[in-house]
Amino acid sequence: MATTAIPTQRFLDPRILGRLSNLQLVAKTVVEGFLIGLHRSPYYGVSIDFAEYRPYSPGDDPRSIDWNVFARTDRYYLKKYHGETNAEVHIILDASASMGYKSGNREQGTGNRSATLTKFEYACYLAASLAYLAIHQRDAVGLTLFDTDLQDHVPSRTRRGQLPYVLHMLDRARPGKGTDFAGPLRKAMQFLRRRGIVILISDFYEAPEKVMHAVRGLQFGGNDLVLFHILDPGELQFPVDAPVQLEDMETTERLEVVPESAAEQYRSLLQQHIQTLQHECRSSRIDYTMLDTSRPLDYALFTFLSARARSRM
Repeated sequence: MATTAIPTQRFLDPRILGRLSNLQLVAKTVVEGFLIGLHRSPYYGVSIDFAEYRPYSPGDDPRSIDWNVFARTDRYYLKKYHGETNAEVHIILDASASMGYKSGNREQGTGNRSATLTKFEYACYLAASLAYLAIHQRDAVGLTLFDTDLQDHVPSRTRRGQLPYVLHMLDRARPGKGTDFAGPLRKAMQFLRRRGIVILISDFYEAPEKVMHAVRGLQFGGNDLVLFHILDPGELQFPVDAPVQLEDMETTERLEVVPESAAEQYRSLLQQHIQTLQHECRSSRIDYTMLDTSRPLDYALFTFLSARARSRM
């Protein structure tokens, strides 16, 4: 069936994604729309240059078994080439309570943007799209959810049915408790048994120094680390024009806010938070991308592909 070249923006707009109920359909729509908009294909061809032998694992394609080696050793080994050696992609998703935030409807005449998805819904769409893209590039994909502890985990695999398994876990996931990076990410390190790409998706609702101290451990073993910082447009703009009582979604602590005195300070502190994360990530050779939930997902996919290309150099 011929593919119609439809503008990429149509596929990536969160307002359209929010109308789709099936997570696999969302991922397929985002990724295929994104690929239509690319001038260069992200797919890598098979090279004739031998790379390595690797023991066969359940779920691997049996067509890659070297039967000559089996005849000599009575063991199954896969013969891999430079162009087809799989990357391992580990997606770690923040499922804390603050990720459930979504700003209110747009006030008529104010011009302020409002979110159509919660941060967690947007993050799930992003995770699903990255998993879909990786699977179609023959990479192994795994998923870990955390809040104050690990919530759920799917080991990285290339086997048939891996994508539906990952999508099912995302589909039933819900924002949980508070946020802790140190403990859960330290536990997640046990799943990183082979060098690959680690993708951390979060609103980083924590002091930057604590975030960076926790995430640097994910680089152990030479992993390429990619951080996606998910923020709601209401968090970025602070569109409050009257005194209001705000409640912390994780601690339930309440605070009376007068916008005339708080808005400028809030925006300054938020920018400082973002800039510190950007600077620390750059210093540690970590890819950092801030994503507004009202914006398309193409920057996220480009960031992933650049990290993937770098891991194969």
